This record gives sequence, structure tokens and C-alpha cells, in this order.
Amino acid sequence: MRVIFAGTPEFAATALQALHDAGFEIPLVLTQPDRPAGRGLQLHASAVKQFALQKGIQVAQPISLRLDGKYPEVAQDAHQLLQATPHDVMVVAAYGLILPLSVLSIPPLGCLNIHGSLLPRWRGAAPIHRAIEAGDRETGITIMQMEQGLDTGPMLLSQSVTIAETDTTGSLHDKLAQLGGEMIVEALKRLEQGKLEATIQPETGVNYAAKISKSEAALDFTLPADVLARKIRAFNPFPGTHAIYADNSIKIWHARPVEFDNKTTKSLPGQILAANSTQGIVVSCGQGALELIELQKPGGKRLAAADFLQGFNLIEGDLFS
Repeated sequence: MRVIFAGTPEFAATALQALHDAGFEIPLVLTQPDRPAGRGLQLHASAVKQFALQKGIQVAQPISLRLDGKYPEVAQDAHQLLQATPHDVMVVAAYGLILPLSVLSIPPLGCLNIHGSLLPRWRGAAPIHRAIEAGDRETGITIMQMEQGLDTGPMLLSQSVTIAETDTTGSLHDKLAQLGGEMIVEALKRLEQGKLEATIQPETGVNYAAKISKSEAALDFTLPADVLARKIRAFNPFPGTHAIYADNSIKIWHARPVEFDNKTTKSLPGQILAANSTQGIVVSCGQGALELIELQKPGGKRLAAADFLQGFNLIEGDLFS
């Protein structure tokens, strides 16, 4: 079976490698244009492009696929390339561009999407982040047939994964990426055999995983400690959460809710209840207290709380804002 692949980040590259290793013919890969990254803002190729080039696979990087959009000539060239490339199906994983109906209708067997949730829960751009942030106990991968709606197409395969209490978006991403690669290989094998059955998504349980914004990264200590701990896990590794102390933006990478005597009932949200090598760094919240386990000062490295305190003076009784 000949597969055109469309994807951009590591999540997609894992699936692309699984397809390649399984022996599927991949005549063309679509991925996002190179983006500036790092301190020098040098252009960097996506993880998908890097893998494709290593394997000698043709790569296209259109900035748009919409014939009625801002770049119709670019989109037209992309359409012509897709039409001229012999293939049976397109596989899409975290591509980053909307596929219009004019593209969805090109592959003879349609377009299959690898989505990082158990649809219809967490349709949209950030399903892994939002599942952790919401306190979900499980998530998974859904292989779906793409249509014009946002992650609304029929489900072809799904498999669940337990969300561990210690999972961050980074660790859960890696689990789901691996699973997604295995599942898309299985889905295409079933498709070849005519044994891939579609199930319409239920109308109940639909919700949306909005794109993560850096403006969400500030911690609001009026919220309960368990809510903040989940948010810290959900925003690790991107964009990371932070709190302001003495005009310094302190990144908080790891934390956990704790019981802390009766001080929390007499303290203000954001007040530092402890900052020492014995008790660690503990901050009062709207409900309960939060132990800050891994922190990072501006220009510094991620450090365990005890090491952080050796180079940064937090004073018990002061407030994080």
C-alpha cells in the first residue's frame, strides 16, 4: 500500500517511522515549513522532515493547502503534486495545516488521522495537555477517517492508556506516539484486507482541547493545590508554568499537593509556608498546599528544591504573585 504522510513534530515522526519500518511505500511526505528556533533563531526542519530526508523520501512544505486562501498558487501546486503522486491513502498526524475537502478527496482510500485522545473527548489541538489538566484517568489513541469537521470523522480504531499520577505531557506524549505508530500500521493492514470498520462518533461526551497559550502558564494560587499540580504536569515541557517572586519569573516544573499542619488555614494564597532543606518549598493555595519540587530561576537550570534554595533566597511568609 502506498501512503502519503502529513505531519510535523515528534509525535508524527514516530508514526512515520513505524510505517516505514513496517514496509509501507511512502512516496511523499508533507510537513510544515522550516521554523526559526533556538537562541540564534536558525531555521530548523521538523522532526518529520528530518526523518524523511534520512530515508530519501520526497518532502513538500506548502504554507497552505486552501485554494481559496491567502496563497492559492502555493495550494494549487500542492494539489497538483498530490494528484500526480501515485498513492492509495494519506495518513495525517499533528500536521498543523487544515486539510480542505479538495485535499481530503484526492486519496483513493481517503485520509486517516492519528489523534491523541479517545474521541469524541478532546477534539482539537491539545488533547494530551487538556486530558492531564482536567484530571482524566485515561486517554488514548483514535485512528479516524478524516472529514471536514474538526476531529468529527468516523472512528476506525481506538485504544486506551492509563494516565499515571506522575505523567507529564512529555511522558504521556511519548506513550501515545508509540501507540499511535503501532495502531496506524494495524489500521492500514486491516484496510488492505478490507477489514477496517468505521464507527460514527457518539454525540455525547464531545469537548474540545483548545490550543495551549503561553498566557495560561501563570499559576493562580487561589486555585486548589491539586488543580495546580495537574496544570504543572500538563504544561511540562511546554510552555512550562511560572510564578512571580520578587519580580523574578520562577518556572515551576514539578510539584505535588501536600498537607501542611494548620498553617494553610491562616495563610494567604501564594504565601510561602516553608523554604528550607528539611521541609522543602511549600506554598499555600486556595485549598491545601503545594510542594514545589523542581524549579528554575531566570537564566538558570532546572533544579531540585534543595539545590534551588542554595542559589535563590525564598523567605518564609513572603508571597508568590
